[in-house]
Amino acid sequence: MRNGADVAFSMPGGEACGRSAARPVDLVHLARQTMGDRDLEREVLGLFVQQALSVRDEIAGADRKRRLLLAHGLKGSARNIGAFSVADCAAAIEREPQDGRLLKRLHLLVDDVRDFVAAISR
Repeated sequence: MRNGADVAFSMPGGEACGRSAARPVDLVHLARQTMGDRDLEREVLGLFVQQALSVRDEIAGADRKRRLLLAHGLKGSARNIGAFSVADCAAAIEREPQDGRLLKRLHLLVDDVRDFVAAISR
């Protein structure tokens, strides 16, 4: 019998389905990146959530240079794991680092990823 975490990762939406706009993390993309290693998926997701929360908490109060560095780093990490909405928002912050609406959107998107990862990790 599988434990709850294995079930959450075993069928992330069908291995043949395309990029999902409904999920904060594209689990099919993540599975490709980790070559289907479920333990690695969990580890990578956990590390990403830690990084994303740290960036979320720091970016609004950061100076322009630091904000650009934070956004750039988060963008790459988000793309690697399939958190494409977070990556797109971070890219937008790189283009417009003073846009407060983008910072608020990033905050919400990071929270969505955190909640999604928590839900599939039970």
